[in-house]
Order: sequence, then structure tokens, then C-alpha cells
Amino acid sequence: MTTHRPRIGITTSFADGTQSLDQPYVLAVEAAGGLPCPVPMGANTATAAAFADVLDGLIITGGPAITEGLVGELPSDINPTDPVRRDNDRWILDAILAQRKPVLGICYGMQLLNARAGGTIFADVEAQCVGVYTHSSTRGGTTHDAAASPGTLLATLFGTEALSINTRHIQALAEPGAGYHVAMRASDGTIEAIEHENGRIFGVQFHPERMGDAMRPLFRHFVQLCRKKDILP
Repeated sequence: MTTHRPRIGITTSFADGTQSLDQPYVLAVEAAGGLPCPVPMGANTATAAAFADVLDGLIITGGPAITEGLVGELPSDINPTDPVRRDNDRWILDAILAQRKPVLGICYGMQLLNARAGGTIFADVEAQCVGVYTHSSTRGGTTHDAAASPGTLLATLFGTEALSINTRHIQALAEPGAGYHVAMRASDGTIEAIEHENGRIFGVQFHPERMGDAMRPLFRHFVQLCRKKDILP
């Protein structure tokens, strides 16, 4: 008998009319027992809603700049999200949220979750916040320490001691949106993770799919959450 593999939607990048998906996302979901399902980019909300119907959960991947809830002006080294991806990401996210299915937002994905809930985002956290170090790999950032807040899911999975995480973002959360609380901060105070009070939606600012075994517990928890979606409150 084949064990049920939850169908996990994974959003994709979009450039010059082409969708693309970095394989580490696929491999992370596969290793955690999920069935990776790249989300198609259509021309209307009906396609997104129909695809959401067959999914058990959604991962929103990293991407360009979020412009909703923006604090400050975008710097020259990050571009706004292409309108095709922007619209499709909103459509699939809204459809999944309406169906009360689990969501994991990664980097841009966390920012999108926050923006859709009315939260705010620094356009350039390094330039706008005193004492913040370089978080962008394109600007020379590599890794930094961050610690989960006591009582959070991340603390349950990884403890509250500082972890070394990767650094791949220019924007960062300013204030969490409705229903979200901060789950992890970098040692300079930058918000690195959020969790929703309903227990089935969370986001990380770093890229766990590129951290190998260290982040397996995060993906295993998410896939298990998707498997149990029917009994979630």
C-alpha cells in the first residue's frame, strides 16, 4: 500500500515569459515525504482556484521585491516582481487561505504573507535600520546567527539557541500583519520568521531549502501538517 504523499504546491519564478523553479525546493519537499507540484501561472483567478482545490498545502518561494506595504523606496539593486508572477502568487495564496490549507512562505514568500495580512516591509533594511548588517548575498552577505522565540513552532523544532542561517534578502519585515507574531530574529534584530496564530501558516526570511539536513525538521513538519489538514481548526 502506497503511503499518501500530500500534494504541495510550489510557486515558481517568472522571467521573459518562462516559469522556472530551483530544484532545491523540489528536493526538500520530496525528502520530507511530500509530492512537489509546481504551480502554473495562468491568466485568471479561476485557474488558481482550481489548482488550489487539488493541493494539500502551498510553499511560496523566494523572488524579487514586494511592493505591498512598502516602507521607503526600493534600491536600484532589486526589481519589483513581474506583474504575471505578482498576480498569480496572490491568486493561489488567496485561494489556499480561503480553503484553510497550510502555507510556508520562504523569503519573498514570507514577505507576501505579511503584506497580504496588512503588515509592512522595509524596502532596504540595511539602509533603513541602524546597526543592521548586510543580509544580501549579492552585497556580500554570507551567513548570520538567528534565534527562535520561546513558545514558537521554530523553538519546538530547533530550540532557542542561535542557529547559523543563510543570507539572501534586501527587504525585511517592519511590522507583522494581523494574526502573525515574530518567531525568530537575527542577532541584529531583523525579523527572520513569523508564525500565524492559527498554527498552519508560517514564513522564514532565509532559504531553508538550501540548508540541507539542518532544516529537514521544518519541511517534515510542514508536510505532516498538510497531511493532517482535514483535522486542523
